[in-house]
Amino acid sequence: MSTDEQTEIERKYDVAEGSAVPPLAGTGPVATAEAEPTARLRAVYHDTDDRALLGARVTLRRRTGGGDEGWHLKLPGDAGRREVHAPLGDEADGVPEELLARVADVLRGRPVAPVLVLETARTATRLRDADGREIAELADDAVTATAPSTGASHAWHEWELELGPGVDGDEGDALFAAVEPVLLAAGARPSASRSKLARGLEAVDGARAGGASPAGPARPAR
Repeated sequence: MSTDEQTEIERKYDVAEGSAVPPLAGTGPVATAEAEPTARLRAVYHDTDDRALLGARVTLRRRTGGGDEGWHLKLPGDAGRREVHAPLGDEADGVPEELLARVADVLRGRPVAPVLVLETARTATRLRDADGREIAELADDAVTATAPSTGASHAWHEWELELGPGVDGDEGDALFAAVEPVLLAAGARPSASRSKLARGLEAVDGARAGGASPAGPARPAR
């Protein structure tokens, strides 16, 4: 099985349910902003019982729907997160051995299993410069997280601004500096959670313990 790797540089923002993405064309280096049809994504996250991968800032998921179906392994990196992709394959085959080998030092022989399911309605807006090059994607995400073991779930709304391929360094900083104030003015606020996985687990684990998470109350799955 073959894998490929890329660097992911992004910022996440919390927004109120139903918030509309503001117009971004003409903002800094952004010449055009084109929204795509809403995609339905389903990601099953795997980890050990004691959340060893999460503790090492690693995420491992199998995603269906959208343009990047497959297995995704996200690893800490210098400029952003390194994301390794493997083909989708059959769910019954389990996690690809090539991906498990990359985190063997974290797992130390411990098995992984599904710990969270994220279902996301994503409306992506492609941001392009005057030459037509894609310099960023703004994802408008309505997310529901569900714990496979208990059925507890939690929902929220967020925006995710990710730099395009090859956009980093000063160019990436300039894009964030131009676009972020527009998002904040539209009601967004920097996310308090480092990832969807961390936020979802905090919420559903809180529900299992009988408490509520800072992100809001968890609710039974429907």
